[in-house]
Amino acid sequence: MVAASLPWSTSATSILLVLWLIVLIPTFRWSDLRREPILTTLAGGLPVLLWLLALLGMLWSDVSLSERLAGLSGYHKLLAIPLLLAQFRRSDRARWVIAGFFLASVGVLLVSWLPTMFRGLEGIAWRRGPGVVAKDYLTQSGIFQLCGFALAYVAADDWRRSRRWRAFILAGLALLFFANIIYLASGRTELVLMPIFILLLGFRLYGWRGLIAGLVAGTVLAGIAWTSSAYMRGQLTSLITIWNTPDYMRAQLMNLIKGSKLDPGDVALASAGLRLEYYRKSIAVIMNAPIMGHGTGTIRARFEDAAAGETGVAGITTGNPHQQTFAVAIQLGLVGAALLCAMWITHLLLFRGAGVVPWLGLLVVVQNILGSTFNSNLFDFTEGWIYVFGVGVLGGAVLRGIPDQMSTATSARNDL
Repeated sequence: MVAASLPWSTSATSILLVLWLIVLIPTFRWSDLRREPILTTLAGGLPVLLWLLALLGMLWSDVSLSERLAGLSGYHKLLAIPLLLAQFRRSDRARWVIAGFFLASVGVLLVSWLPTMFRGLEGIAWRRGPGVVAKDYLTQSGIFQLCGFALAYVAADDWRRSRRWRAFILAGLALLFFANIIYLASGRTELVLMPIFILLLGFRLYGWRGLIAGLVAGTVLAGIAWTSSAYMRGQLTSLITIWNTPDYMRAQLMNLIKGSKLDPGDVALASAGLRLEYYRKSIAVIMNAPIMGHGTGTIRARFEDAAAGETGVAGITTGNPHQQTFAVAIQLGLVGAALLCAMWITHLLLFRGAGVVPWLGLLVVVQNILGSTFNSNLFDFTEGWIYVFGVGVLGGAVLRGIPDQMSTATSARNDL
């Protein structure tokens, strides 16, 4: 139910998370927890270590207790990863969670496409902008990207197994997800990640030959999308404009600060300019306390210090630098950033095997890592919980095979 609520409602997800914990915790006995290896594995232990470091980071933070607690709240969801790993290491119902998330996402997809067929439904279906149904366009396109590449893998696998009709149906549904990203609503991050996922899909399916095939197919599909989607061209050409005309970008940012009404393209430039300013300040703040950081909950305070006496763009402050590694390093230093990277790498390695479940887990982790270059995905509600449930549920399903392998290895050693 939590997974099914994620594409639709933040409030429902929050309530269902509490109910999940109420139902789950009584199923764990102390004797079971002592024997459970999840916390002692890197996949389950590193998220807890990162949370513990954030808890300790409250000791050297110089902001109020409420700000420290607010800063710590961004790390709380990491504690659910070992719980989910333990639950789905014992349970074979991971498919229920996958199906719940997928069917809910298909519902969002269908509602998103409805106004293109029935023009009078824009005000009902597109409540948050063209093509956007429930969450914001960044979250929705990220969910659609996960579903599209998950379906593409299963469709290719079905084709290899001669299940042609199911392969055609799944491939068609995947194309609907991709078309929504390309023609209706998406963030630039998802558009940038699309070629990477195409190459990753080809390599996972067919090795180096698949990588080359993915490069060729991606080039052809990119050409078709570029010529047929004015929306996608506008999103991507704005990146070129941002890179080539920083002075114009800063001018639009100043207009946004002054409250001037801007065209959508100029809003994109202003947003990008804001991010670059955040990144510049973040690096300067991190350099002032590089090892252990400034303490949990100090992001806004440090940005306010950096903006003191400044005007215009330099005077902007924020509590979110829109870059996950910076968000952690400002508070917990390079030690925290190293723990974050170690957690990501460990979760990547957890899904290095072949099969549908490892592929789904790999998608979740790679999207979070690459998306965190431009956003604080782990601290964002929906993106963060998708990562936690993706790693926990799918990782638990992968770990279900480990005890048998371990017992086999142990018996072999005993025989020797």
